[in-house]
Amino acid sequence: MQRNVFRGNRNRRAAPDASEKIAETVRMSRPEIEVSASPAAGQIKRIPWARIIKLMNDSLCGKTIPSVSQVAYENSDPFRVLVSTVISLRTKDEVTVKASGRLLARGSTPEKLASLDEKEIETLIYPAGFYRTKAKNLKTIARILLESFGGRVPSIEEELLALPGVGRKTANLVRNLGFGIPAICVDTHVHRVSNRLGWVCTKEPNGTETALMQILPKRFWIPINELLVRFGQNICTPTSPWCSRCPITRYCGRVGVSRSR
Repeated sequence: MQRNVFRGNRNRRAAPDASEKIAETVRMSRPEIEVSASPAAGQIKRIPWARIIKLMNDSLCGKTIPSVSQVAYENSDPFRVLVSTVISLRTKDEVTVKASGRLLARGSTPEKLASLDEKEIETLIYPAGFYRTKAKNLKTIARILLESFGGRVPSIEEELLALPGVGRKTANLVRNLGFGIPAICVDTHVHRVSNRLGWVCTKEPNGTETALMQILPKRFWIPINELLVRFGQNICTPTSPWCSRCPITRYCGRVGVSRSR
């Protein structure tokens, strides 16, 4: 198998507006296309994906994008995306952005990161959650990239998953934002919102990823994470969602919703 890798710090670009990126994807879609799906109720219905995604996206104009997306839109180098995603786990967006900025200012490549002392990495990413474990993993990742991948980040899922501290969410986000490879990144927001809408009926994120891959048109695989994260933070919140503000109530199954605003 040929290894697809990308050398760090080559892909700098201006940060686009997240809503504009998703809107462009919708504009390139055929709005009449619908895909059969099995909602939580067990019935088969047709989902007008382009319309739903456009409505959701329009309602989020001006809302803050997730931390890793902020890093990627400034510079989509896969190594920077990988580092910021590892830091982001169990960490608030505002902390992730600042911690990633501090660390990447000192360790923007595997070579530079590997040269840093583990304690220094801890200091640079504090107060990220589990910062000691992440510092150890980040230094090990840098060493593995140098020893096994020529200082480059692999794009192959299995090779990413073999890195310490890298799970499916991290691997898929790196493939999405670092390489532009279609993959569905499922975090707590994507899992919750997909089930609440009735798109899927799953118990855990891996199951949600598999289920979404079966029903969601592939052109939406990359933007769906960013869209549902923002939607879940601003409208479809974990408890008492803002159904009165929701632009897609007519398409929502309201699965598990007992109280709303």
